[in-house]
Amino acid sequence: MTQEIQERQEKEMSFLDHLEELRWHIIRSLVSVVFFAIIVFIFKEFVFDKIIFAPKRESFITYQIFCSIADFICFQPPDFQIIPREFGEKFFTHLKISFWLGIVISFPYIFWELWRFIKPGLYKNEQKAARGMVFICSSLFLMGVFFGYFVISPFAIKFLAGYNISSIDVISSSSLSSYVNYMTMFTVPAGIIFELPVVVYFLSRIGLLTPDFMRKYRRHAIVIILLFAAIITPPEVVTQILIGIPVLILYEISIFVSKRAQKKYHSDSD
Repeated sequence: MTQEIQERQEKEMSFLDHLEELRWHIIRSLVSVVFFAIIVFIFKEFVFDKIIFAPKRESFITYQIFCSIADFICFQPPDFQIIPREFGEKFFTHLKISFWLGIVISFPYIFWELWRFIKPGLYKNEQKAARGMVFICSSLFLMGVFFGYFVISPFAIKFLAGYNISSIDVISSSSLSSYVNYMTMFTVPAGIIFELPVVVYFLSRIGLLTPDFMRKYRRHAIVIILLFAAIITPPEVVTQILIGIPVLILYEISIFVSKRAQKKYHSDSD
């Protein structure tokens, strides 16, 4: 351990050196985001036709899968129009989509840059314990984004676009900006939520969270998760269940993760 401390002290840098290194990590991450954002911007027709507007079409894979399973869970998106309502809305929405997709695609690289900045400050046993963290975090984030895109968005579109407030036939429509904002809300936050096991791991590693605590307040967590699912989804039971169940599974997985992390915490303390 003494040798490790000496090696760590040799690698210690001044505050300004740390800021300089952090600046270059941020710059490289931003370059990655801009690079992929430009690619997305160039292939605008493919991005909007095949990705952004796909969940509003009957041919979307989620509708096909549910309808192939059973008739009682089969549903189709309502017919609604997407209309730009402001001058320049198409262009600025295009920029917004390019930016968000640039972040999503670049997330593994961004996290890798973050890990490169943090890693030198860790002991060898800490580095070993966190091995594969970049892959795990990136996979969980992308799984959450895909879950939001393929599961949350179809049910949300079905409910929100098909919601009626009168017996009179009211034509459903949405502004382009509003539609894109909702699609972003259905996907990016889901990716962040799926990082729950990683957050639990680090909190358990430093002794701030224990598996016993998570088990004790499991019922409270279930209520909070259901409330959260009700907030971020339309007020429809099926959609809330589809959101709540994966988060509950993640919570149970996080208890197991916390248990393993706690063992390492106690072994390091000894």
